[in-house]
Amino acid sequence: MNGQETMDSSELARRAGVIKMLLLDVDGVMTDGKIILSGSGDELKQFNVQDGMGVTLARAAGLKVGILTGRSSGAVQKRAEELKMDVVIQGSARKSEGLIQVLDEYKLAMEEIAYIGDDVPDLPVLRKIGLPIAVANACDEVKAASVYVTSRSGGDGAVREAIDWLLELRGQKDKIYEQFADS
Repeated sequence: MNGQETMDSSELARRAGVIKMLLLDVDGVMTDGKIILSGSGDELKQFNVQDGMGVTLARAAGLKVGILTGRSSGAVQKRAEELKMDVVIQGSARKSEGLIQVLDEYKLAMEEIAYIGDDVPDLPVLRKIGLPIAVANACDEVKAASVYVTSRSGGDGAVREAIDWLLELRGQKDKIYEQFADS
């Protein structure tokens, strides 16, 4: 991986090994952060197909995957359905409340969550969970709160890069890739 790790590899591998769910911010993580509004008021978003494949790979590795975002959008709901995401929490201005909801619903501990974020509203989650991840275009505070910073920007394959990194740490990447290459 070309991203930047901020702690030793044995501790990262230990943390990765207990992860049960990966949560994703949307704007600036799954997308490039630009919001396009049509004349009729519809919100349009562009998603990276390799990020989508990364979500599929994570799910094949036994991880739950979900969205925790401050905005609400029909495009996000549709993409989450296409990717068969386990959790979709939109309009969560206080993301730590959304995180607590996920923990309660899935009976998970903070250290069992990985989260990919890019901006200040993500900090309350990143500072609490087991594996905080920032995209390359994240603000400095988010990068400082993360154990891994991708080399790719949000909307440009950062989610896939982070998932590949996580699966590699867990020792699952080659096996999962083989499953899809043989199909």
